Amino acid sequence: MKKTVVIGASENPERYAYKAAIALQKQNHEVIPIGLTNGEINGIKIINEKMDIANVDTITLYVGAKNQPSWYDYIIGLKPKRVIFNPGTENLEFEQLLQQNKIETIEACTLVMLSVGNY
Repeated sequence: MKKTVVIGASENPERYAYKAAIALQKQNHEVIPIGLTNGEINGIKIINEKMDIANVDTITLYVGAKNQPSWYDYIIGLKPKRVIFNPGTENLEFEQLLQQNKIETIEACTLVMLSVGNY
């Protein structure tokens, strides 16, 4: 079980962040959704603030590159083992910054990773 923070979470079932949170739950990963709007995903409240979270294994990003700079310090401060850049979130500058802080970066789709068993 990997504690996973979903950044860019939404309660809209059409959004990939929502689908990823559900898929992570189904595979028994602890999900912490962080988003800009209030709501919940399958009974889990979406957090609307950058709060401290201990022992984060993975952060999966659903925020575009132009909106990521305000997240840099927060994400690095959580000290995750890895950050997944889902399609459309790729950001070479941020990936290099994470790698300098000894955080693994992966350009991949969380949903695909879960479906093929290499999450």
